[in-house]
Amino acid sequence: MKHDQSFDGRADKFARNIYDSSKGRIRTTVVWSDLEACLARLGDRPLRILDAGGGFGFFARRLAALGHQVTLCDLSAEMLAMARVAIEEEGLTDRIRLIHCPIQDLKTQVTGPFDLVLCHAVLEWLAEPRQTLLGLFPFLAPGGILSLLFYNRHGLLFQSLVVGNFDYVKAGLSKKRQTALTPTNPQTPEQVYDWVGRGGLKIIGKTGVRVIHDYMRHKEDQTGKFEDLLAMEQHYCRQEPFVSLGRYIHVMAQKPL
Repeated sequence: MKHDQSFDGRADKFARNIYDSSKGRIRTTVVWSDLEACLARLGDRPLRILDAGGGFGFFARRLAALGHQVTLCDLSAEMLAMARVAIEEEGLTDRIRLIHCPIQDLKTQVTGPFDLVLCHAVLEWLAEPRQTLLGLFPFLAPGGILSLLFYNRHGLLFQSLVVGNFDYVKAGLSKKRQTALTPTNPQTPEQVYDWVGRGGLKIIGKTGVRVIHDYMRHKEDQTGKFEDLLAMEQHYCRQEPFVSLGRYIHVMAQKPL
């Protein structure tokens, strides 16, 4: 029986891998640009925001610093402990509520509606991603926006082909031994878009995250040419075919009024 993945025991390593790296800087820059567009669409007012599976609260803290009220939940007690320290250091304790629970239990912990719901890099660690995602939609207020970031199976396949990892491809992208930081259940964009649409939301934006970085022939260029790389990522990330090749895809979807 498959279980959802918690990052207890590897929270520090996970945080460093995501944010203290060239790929992490691309991810946060591109996704934050999308979130700023979502905020503009929602109007100039304090918002009620839910960060479902938000880890140590990187985006939750940024949003709270703008004056919004944020509820952050995560399955990992270690991630939430890291979040609490940062929240206290940044003076945001009155704007962020922390909840230690799986996303599936949120309905017993919080009540909607929320103007913005974040679910970033969560689906690929879940045993039942579809049911969990659909369970978030009732929390959205009419006109509210879902910010959904997921690990793209097409990107994983393409990168494996480019580097010649053909045995991995033939095995259906399944490893005999799972590494700690490799998502266990990558999703195809078509499937995720279908779930969102069937859930009654209208997709208002799609962005590829790391559409170039991971495929560069010379890995030293990921850092040595970083500023140019970041500019190119930002230029191509919302254009096809690059969106569909992103290692992650950020989908923004709005609930009808």
